[in-house]
Parts: sequence; structure tokens; C-alpha cells
Amino acid sequence: MSATGRPTSRDVAHEAGVSQSTVSLVLGGKAAGRVSPATAQAVRDAAERLGYRPNLAARNLRLGSTRTVLLIVPTLTAPFFGEVYRGAARVAAEHGFGIVAYPWPDDAGPADSPFAAPHEAIDGILASSLATDVASEFRDTPVVMLDSDPAGDGTDRPVPTVVFDVADGMRAVAAHLAELGHRRIGHVAASIDQWTFHARGEALATAVKALPGGSYTRASGALDVGSARDAAGVLLDGPDRPTALVCDDDLIAAGAYKAARARGLDVPGDLSVTGFDDVQLATALEPELTTVRLPAEGLGAEGMTALLALLKGGDPHPSSLPGELVVRGSTARPRRQVR
Repeated sequence: MSATGRPTSRDVAHEAGVSQSTVSLVLGGKAAGRVSPATAQAVRDAAERLGYRPNLAARNLRLGSTRTVLLIVPTLTAPFFGEVYRGAARVAAEHGFGIVAYPWPDDAGPADSPFAAPHEAIDGILASSLATDVASEFRDTPVVMLDSDPAGDGTDRPVPTVVFDVADGMRAVAAHLAELGHRRIGHVAASIDQWTFHARGEALATAVKALPGGSYTRASGALDVGSARDAAGVLLDGPDRPTALVCDDDLIAAGAYKAARARGLDVPGDLSVTGFDDVQLATALEPELTTVRLPAEGLGAEGMTALLALLKGGDPHPSSLPGELVVRGSTARPRRQVR
């Protein structure tokens, strides 16, 4: 007996002559195909004789009714994902749910789970900015993908998505630069195999090549300042140096600033630079960065709303959130017009 005098699952196991894990399987409703009918009945009889009742909180945990959602992100250090968390947590709290953040780095696989068995201990999953096959890791758990390929992973399991219209954002950047007179445009791309970066690159390349006299060059690097500086340097040292660098991310734009200044180029006098996301860094740079503002908090809120609908048996449709071009001091007309 426990210190409170109530029988425990260990007492039931001793009474029935089985292991404690067998008791958990039987009383948790998971004995089918794993415990013989005779043994299962012996466990139930022992529990009845002892007057044992399973702990409801523990039972809810096993059944995935903890009113807890897992938010899976590539990193916990990027401010962008903090905003996603804030939006999701706000909507979750309004409906009595909690959110647990769970890092899943691109180069290292999933981190240690906060639960012994995540698919059994949570109600649903929001996966942000990850490959769509992440959903296959949690086959029995409702999943909504954020900022991920709306076409899915090609499997029979449809996964609801909430995305940013990043393609339209890149088209807005290209149109802004074209209006200023830029035609030689370099793309400093993130070398990350994610839908969002593929979509950005494809949209930018198509828009620039459609300009009369448009010239598109590209170099890629990791999502850090040093790697971005080196990639931008490749473009700036090449023939027909671009008059504008379009960066996949505001952090990459910071690297482009460094590359320009290492070569004695003024931003924006000699070189215009744009970013993407509009995190706090964008206004910390000098000059402040022209970038595309993505509603990260809105992504989390919309994703949580879709997941709640899914948990209620609904079939939420894919949705797309528009970005907003924010023009600041890092873009200007090129000193010599390119025709």
C-alpha cells in the first residue's frame, strides 16, 4: 500500500502475479495483442479485489489527453520562433491548452523529448519550418505544419499547413528594386533544404529574369553572419558586380553588410541590401534594413487554431499569411543606372 493507504499498481501486480508494466497495459486499455486474455482478466480481478483505481492524471497522460501541444522548431535561439511560440501559446491558453517547445535541429535530428513517449503524452503537434516528413515521426498524433510545403510529403496522410506567402514577398522585393532602377541583382541564399527557402529563391529568380535586362546571380551559405559574409563576397568579387543583394534572412543581410564594407562599398550608395523576416536585428543595423515583415506571431496563432479544429474532428484547409515589404534606409537608386 502507498503512504496514503490506497492500493497502487505495484500492489495489483503483486496480487495478480504479473509485472507492473503488464498492469499498466491492461488498465490503460492497451492489452490487446500484447497480454493474454486470461492474464488481463487476472489483473482486472486483482484490481477489483484491492479496490484499485488508476490515477486519472497519469491515465490522461497515457491517453494523450493532457491538453498539451508540442511546438517543434529547428532552434530555440532564433527570435522568430519566440514569436511563433507567443502566438500559439496565446490561442492555446484561451482554450485551456499548454505549449511545450521542442528543438529539432536540421543537422542533429530531434533533441531529447520532454516526454518518455511524446506520441502518447500530448494531444497534438505544431511543427514550424521543418521538412514535411517530420509528421511521419508522429503517425498517431494530430499535426499541423507551419511554414512548410503545402503540397505535403507525397504520402497518403494529408497534413494541414499554415504558411507565409514568401513567394509574393520576394516578388515585392524584386519590384521595389526594379522601381529604383536595379537590374543586376545578387541573391545571398540560405543553404538549408526547406520549402520556405526554395520558394523564396524560385520567386526571386523568376521575377529578376523577367525584368528587361535583368541579371540574376546566386551564392549560398549557412544561416550565420560569417557564412553569409563569405557568400556575399563571392557575388561582389564576381564580374558585373550586383548593384543590389537580396538576402533570404535578416541575419544573412548582416553578413552582406560586412562583405560590402570590407570592400569599401557604401550601403546603400554603392550597394542596396534587403533582408527577410523583419526581426529586431533589421532596425539594429545601420542603415536600417529594407526587409519583408512576416507575421510570426500570427503564424503560431493561426496554426494553433487549425490544430484545435483538427482535434475536434475538423478538416482545416491550408492557409497562407501575407508578408509586408518594409522599406528602410538600406535600398536606394544605383549610382549608375543599369539598362
